[in-house]
Amino acid sequence: MSLVYKSEPVRGAAWAARFATMLPDLLFNIWPDTGDPAAVRYLAAWQPPEDLATRFPALEVLFSVGAGVDQFDLRTLPPGLRVVRMIEPGLEAGMVEYVTLSVLALHRGLPLYLERQRQALWQPEKPVPATQRRVGVLGLGVLGRAVLERLRGFGFPLSGWSRGRHDLPGIACHAGREELPAFLAGADILVCLLPLTAETRGLLGRHNLAALPRGAGLVNVGRGPHLVAGDLLAALDSGQVSAAILDVCDPEPPPPDHPFWTHPRIWMTPHVASTTSHEAGADALIANIRRHRNGEPMLGEVERGRGY
Repeated sequence: MSLVYKSEPVRGAAWAARFATMLPDLLFNIWPDTGDPAAVRYLAAWQPPEDLATRFPALEVLFSVGAGVDQFDLRTLPPGLRVVRMIEPGLEAGMVEYVTLSVLALHRGLPLYLERQRQALWQPEKPVPATQRRVGVLGLGVLGRAVLERLRGFGFPLSGWSRGRHDLPGIACHAGREELPAFLAGADILVCLLPLTAETRGLLGRHNLAALPRGAGLVNVGRGPHLVAGDLLAALDSGQVSAAILDVCDPEPPPPDHPFWTHPRIWMTPHVASTTSHEAGADALIANIRRHRNGEPMLGEVERGRGY
């Protein structure tokens, strides 16, 4: 029985050493070395190879080495193959830090003040209390709930939106397309933490940006294709959106002449909001393999019909 790893080779070497210590009975192969294809039960990858059904006929679980699975074309995977995304405490902590930093920066007007610094303009604005700054989070999964819990301590009125219904203490929860306009209208700062699916692609476009309160701030830590770049630029130019902090783009990286690089009210980081150490990622994967072997539910298993 074996696992094939297909992603960054440096991380692969670290994972191989961890597996040798903690799960020595499972052969660990680093792509393109696959060992005996008939012995492969697990595949850990960012992009799996094509034709998995014939390449690895006994494959049981495909593990994503990242927190999402939108890089997989779920329609082409073997029907019975289980798909699991990475869930690891460091990913949650990093995301909470990044979003908290971003929300506070928008709340305190730092993009505006940095723009004025470049203009040698000393011009303060009247501060808005946190109790009067509404923060809305798109996506109420593990990361969304953790972000809301941390933001609660600052006194922001908080709301959340998701596809399905949630009931979270102290959070105004909205669900489904019919409740999206009301949610957006109450978000002075909007945080996108959604998975990328056919339904969420382009969600941050002209119509929904226009539904936000005028001068709203935007934080996108979901996926680049959630955002329609031209619509954001138009919203910034009109003042409908005051500033945006983007950790994800489409494509990544943007081409050198992309306007996001130089726009004074866009802060852009290279997909670093949430990362995991090699050791912690290996430990999370090993724990899930043990759960699978014991017939227990695996953390992060994807409902393929929903795409997350």
